[in-house]
Amino acid sequence: MAILTDEGASSSSSSSSTHRWVYDVFLSFRGEDTCNNFTSHLYKALCDKGNNTFMDDSLQKGEEISMELVKAIESSMISIVIFSKNFASSTWCLNELVKIFECRRSNGQLVFPIFYKVSPSKIRKQDGEFGIALAEHEEKFKDDIEKVQRWRKTLTEAANLSGFTYNDR
Repeated sequence: MAILTDEGASSSSSSSSTHRWVYDVFLSFRGEDTCNNFTSHLYKALCDKGNNTFMDDSLQKGEEISMELVKAIESSMISIVIFSKNFASSTWCLNELVKIFECRRSNGQLVFPIFYKVSPSKIRKQDGEFGIALAEHEEKFKDDIEKVQRWRKTLTEAANLSGFTYNDR
């Protein structure tokens, strides 16, 4: 994939054909679940094929994603979201996911989900670990229930996309 860079590119571009991408691919993942195995191998494979790939492998703490990550998401042609068992327990991952889907709607960013040892239906129905994590978030964010509802809606939207399922078999 060819990369066109334009540091001044507006995130409000209405068409992906006029958007100038800095990254081919942005990887979104829960580090403790996949960083040192699946995601690091995917990152290497993408880079080996010539894709300019953004992977934030530092361990962030806190609830809001940094402006650096927001800019990386906005300037990526494709986002690959790796859903894993503990994805929904991270407010960081959930906020990143919401931003990715905002970019999908506003500038045509492509989004490819990978369901890493989790079923899309568990995410869609918010069962199991996903349901438990979201219930905990609802308790924690009683004063901002709209945030949790946004996460729920975006998780369902993501789980409805055609994606790739990975299981150790």
